[in-house]
Amino acid sequence: MSEDVNGTVSSNEVNPLNKAQMNLENVEFTSEDIFNVPSPHMTLENMLTLKNRINQAFDSENFDGVVITHGTDTLEETAFFLDITLPHGNPVVITGAMRSSNEVGSDGLYNLLTSIRIAASDKSRNRGVLVVMNDEIHSARYVTKTHTTNVATFQTPTHGPLGWISKGRVIYFHALSDAKHIDIDQVKGTVPIIKAFAGMTGETLALWDSDKLDGIVIEALGAGNLPPTAVGYLEKFIAKGIPVVLASRCFNGIAEPIYAYEGGGKQLYDAGVMFVSEVNSQKARIKLIVGLNAKVKNLRAFIED
Repeated sequence: MSEDVNGTVSSNEVNPLNKAQMNLENVEFTSEDIFNVPSPHMTLENMLTLKNRINQAFDSENFDGVVITHGTDTLEETAFFLDITLPHGNPVVITGAMRSSNEVGSDGLYNLLTSIRIAASDKSRNRGVLVVMNDEIHSARYVTKTHTTNVATFQTPTHGPLGWISKGRVIYFHALSDAKHIDIDQVKGTVPIIKAFAGMTGETLALWDSDKLDGIVIEALGAGNLPPTAVGYLEKFIAKGIPVVLASRCFNGIAEPIYAYEGGGKQLYDAGVMFVSEVNSQKARIKLIVGLNAKVKNLRAFIED
């Protein structure tokens, strides 16, 4: 991206980072343009193409690591998709920039250089997909964009970053628990995200044609609760075999079936709603689509893992 004299930002035909000179000892790298799209244009099909290209790079081309440059709006979704569809092993790092390539203080080249150093480090092996911005190393599983413009936008609520890089030294201070990784060859499915709000009625859910849905993600209140009038409509979806996954709309913490009042998490869980573990709604949607396309035998166990 580049900024014009009016402050408008648009895409370049050629990635300006390709022209950058980076001298890294003991690192040989190859640059390849797969897409040239703003991140709101990214699709699950694009993510699948990336996954397949990375597998090819590791399986038959003897690459030791991969760095992906990506727009920040949907970066966390691409990172999470790759994290649950690629096996752990060689490092895969995703990075981006919050300032345009021709803007004063542009962070793109620095983040790219940092990401290459992290991907080249043996310490980065077997850690899943990593998101690297602003000298911090985050897990793709939990990281999220928290600010519209700040260079420190990518944060990991509850857990914090896995580590950081300091003057070229890669430092990890958290281990990451293992998670299931499922290879898929398609990403079919219509799964909307529906955000809960005070006074939400069942009519909001009734607007969706159940015959055209493969699943629903509910971004619920608090620890995982809904206004009571919405519950009956979710039960109708579940009765039709449509999986319903719940995440919290809160920035921190996890969704749990705790409250037993009408519309509370316990009632929802007992009705068959699946509570996704420690990820936000956009990642819960990706996890559900991956699970559906993989035809996992126990979808609830996969979602709640």
